[in-house]
Amino acid sequence: MGCCGSTERTKREWKPLEDRSCTDLPWFLLFTVFCVGMGSICGFTIATGGAGRLVFGYDSYGNTCGQRNEQIEGVRLSGLDQTDKKYVFFLDPCNIDIVQRKIKSMALCVSLCPDEELRTYQDLKRFAMHNGSELCSYELAGHKYPDLPERFDKCPKLPVPPSKSLPVFNRCTPVDISCYAKFAEAVVTFVSDNSVLHRLIGGVIASKEIIVGLCLLALVLSMILMVIIRYISAVLVWILTAMVVLGSLAGTSILWWLYIDHRLTANETLSKETAETTETKDAKEEAEMTRDNAQALLVYAIAATVFTVILLLLMLFMRKRVALTIALFHVAGKVFIHLPLLTLQPFCTFLALLLFWMYWGLVLLFLGTTGNPVQNEETGLTEFRLTGPLQYMTWYHAVGLIWISEFILACQQMTVAGAVVTYYYTRDKTRLPVTPILSSVLRLMRYHLGTVAKGSFIITLVKIPRLMLMYVHNQLKGKENAFARCMLKTCICCLWCLEKCLNYLNQNAYAATAINSTSFCTSARDAFVILVENALRVAAINAVGDFVLFLGKILIVTSTAFAGVLLLNYQRDYAEWVLPLIIVCLFAFLVAHCFLSIFEIVVDVLFLCFAIDTKYNDGTPGKEFYMDKALMEFVENSRKLERVVERGRNRPTEAVSVEGPEMKPMQEEDNL
Repeated sequence: MGCCGSTERTKREWKPLEDRSCTDLPWFLLFTVFCVGMGSICGFTIATGGAGRLVFGYDSYGNTCGQRNEQIEGVRLSGLDQTDKKYVFFLDPCNIDIVQRKIKSMALCVSLCPDEELRTYQDLKRFAMHNGSELCSYELAGHKYPDLPERFDKCPKLPVPPSKSLPVFNRCTPVDISCYAKFAEAVVTFVSDNSVLHRLIGGVIASKEIIVGLCLLALVLSMILMVIIRYISAVLVWILTAMVVLGSLAGTSILWWLYIDHRLTANETLSKETAETTETKDAKEEAEMTRDNAQALLVYAIAATVFTVILLLLMLFMRKRVALTIALFHVAGKVFIHLPLLTLQPFCTFLALLLFWMYWGLVLLFLGTTGNPVQNEETGLTEFRLTGPLQYMTWYHAVGLIWISEFILACQQMTVAGAVVTYYYTRDKTRLPVTPILSSVLRLMRYHLGTVAKGSFIITLVKIPRLMLMYVHNQLKGKENAFARCMLKTCICCLWCLEKCLNYLNQNAYAATAINSTSFCTSARDAFVILVENALRVAAINAVGDFVLFLGKILIVTSTAFAGVLLLNYQRDYAEWVLPLIIVCLFAFLVAHCFLSIFEIVVDVLFLCFAIDTKYNDGTPGKEFYMDKALMEFVENSRKLERVVERGRNRPTEAVSVEGPEMKPMQEEDNL
């Protein structure tokens, strides 16, 4: 169960897809128990009436609308029969607390929401008499509304806006959008002008067809880019590499030229100073400034020169690794051709996350209306709050949000890794399983859910303190001293870096589990050893590959935004279509990130399989390679280059004559 107490053999014998057994079973049981606890919280909220109070609503005296209620000790006007009063009516629906982000108005159960504006207390009386729906507090008689002194505190604020009931949650909601503007201000805190909100919402509603079309365009562009990267990877990678090198050389040259120019200017100024007998104060300051600029440019030029030299050396020594990145991108394109259903993984994962987040949010709302009735001393209204040990259910529920979300993402990584491993270690691609992705899902559910649960729990352990520190930092913003602020940001940054490293290691651990069916800790250790042995290759793949994929995301977003500008410009002015364009760009980036992240996972899994293949196989009988032809060509070229270098060291004069026969079989293979 633990990393340090593993009893598995220390010498790994990789047997891809041969032996399969359950891994990390205790962690699967622990995760199952945790999920049962999450379900128990939902059941508790339903059993104690929290779900009913959320759905049907309740008044400020603790009565659930549309039901017969029991008396609450110490709360007057509780225990009323509200069977005929199914709607919640707020006396002042626009009275919103910006800080606490909740309505502070008194709530009552009514039989009908006012569908027209009521301007006077006579209108309130007439509405109560004609419709039987009294809009003032229960102890006030409807026919006495205009004469009661309590009408200013216990009747709705005049004028009463027309309202309609929500379809599911029976709340009387004002039809006027001005209240929505205030609510948006409470939630988002950036809308201060109702007219701006009107125009933004109007722009979104008027452009909804264009927004949907642009979102579909981003989806299509993402799928097309995943296919064409296979064919343009070599050109793209080398062009980007050349641009980086040329940009660095050009920047260094410009800095040296500026330094020389400032130096010559300083020398001319100095010669003028020596020729003149008197010197003004302005001339001295100008000469001093010129010398300071020249010294600063010298420092910048030296730093740029060092950076350029290091960059050139890295490119020189890592050029073969860049070639490996190109080969992996090429093979990744083949994987998506053989396994086209991999492109559906982002949809499945997003759907699973969306359903879980909806469930989690609904249960959280249930928790907000669950507990014991407590009278708010400030407003005098009755609220339901969890007290004692029950209040920790909210924290348990919050941990469940992180762990189960990470579990779903880890299941995607394991599913993709299993499908790619099956593809890589099947020499005859025509004999691939009919549905390798479905086979990977079934293997995950049958054998490796414990491994996924353990890996996602480790990420949760790192993410929770980081989120807590971020919350503390936001709460203390402007109150803490500079040292405390620096320490908080440093801790948050370190935890973020640790989380990213663990995510990368977890992903490779899942791939190792998919290959050899080992536990999480054993797989993580084996993957870590492989990655350390190929540190330069890993650095090149992550640097070059991630940069290429990042540019792909930028390309999709900019293309979608450009199309959006062309389409929206014919209908809307700038102030109205800026929000639709922002929505489209965010969606385009999300879609591109989801699809290209799958591509990135495929490349990482292929590299791990390639590293294992080259470590334990050499191409001889009995130890044949599993790799694709593109990777085989990379290995052959690397070996031939190494043999040429080795023979060149031993017999420099025969280096040229040896090179020809060694390269000949490779050319024949290429022609095939």
